[in-house]
Amino acid sequence: MTTIPFSGRKDSPSRHFRSLCLKPPIILASMLMLTACTSVPLKQGDTLTSYDSLGPSKGMLGKRRTYVDGAGLKPLATALVVPTSYTSEASSRVQSEADRRLVANALDRALCVALSDRYRMVPPGQPADLIVRSVITDIVPTNKTLAGASTVVSLGTDIAGVPVPVPRIPFGLGGIAIEAEAIDRTGVQRAATLWARRANSLTSDPLYSEVGDAYGLAAKFGSDFSQLLVKGREGKPLEVSIPSRQRLQSWFGGKPKYAACETFGRSPGLVGKIASNFGAPPQWTDRKSKVNAPATARPSREVAQAESRRTR
Repeated sequence: MTTIPFSGRKDSPSRHFRSLCLKPPIILASMLMLTACTSVPLKQGDTLTSYDSLGPSKGMLGKRRTYVDGAGLKPLATALVVPTSYTSEASSRVQSEADRRLVANALDRALCVALSDRYRMVPPGQPADLIVRSVITDIVPTNKTLAGASTVVSLGTDIAGVPVPVPRIPFGLGGIAIEAEAIDRTGVQRAATLWARRANSLTSDPLYSEVGDAYGLAAKFGSDFSQLLVKGREGKPLEVSIPSRQRLQSWFGGKPKYAACETFGRSPGLVGKIASNFGAPPQWTDRKSKVNAPATARPSREVAQAESRRTR
């Protein structure tokens, strides 16, 4: 009988993770259960004009409550993205001001680029039919050590010389909670949301950064909320939308459709994606924005009034 030699201890991590790769249904179910049990709760920051119209909580991998006035959004043609701010509690969870700026900017950039499919984006100081503002109400920092360990395991795991994807270690995952709204020139709320999500072991890249997960999730939120404003309705389960040409161009680091979006810098594109595969922190590849450090959140009505005075 021919035996296949195996080098290394019987209880080596390499052997353990190889055995896991041979049981994808079990792994998938386990990861989904762990993600559901460690979700980030929705957190109200008391900065929206109103919370009265928000619907019930929905979602499995993440939670959200939304409101959208499709009829009220339909005639609006221009939009302005107010730079994202933090509640004092959320700000205290991230020590580095540069890290806070990185996450907020990723959110704003995703919003601006995606909204360009439907609206003409204008820079601060110019009149807009729609003012869009987001506030980060909570951040769960990523455990950098465990993220780094996940990267090492995934890069070193193969079967017969063929690299095999390995689920990320399901501990120390980061997350984020956000509230946002869009109001018209008169201060009427046309859309709003509470949104929270934690990274998962199957699709979230383990980046060696305290805000590695929050960075990716912030961009995900920007895309989600913009689709609510572009379509004027909530997306349906399993609904898939094909990215527009201008969004693909921006994702690859190209020039955005409107100059107003240059305020938030350009996407790292393929360079950023390749770097993330090796666990590199987003700070290494993200393009610098022209936005100042994120401010502490103020009630949305105050922001709308201030923006209105600037554009008169």
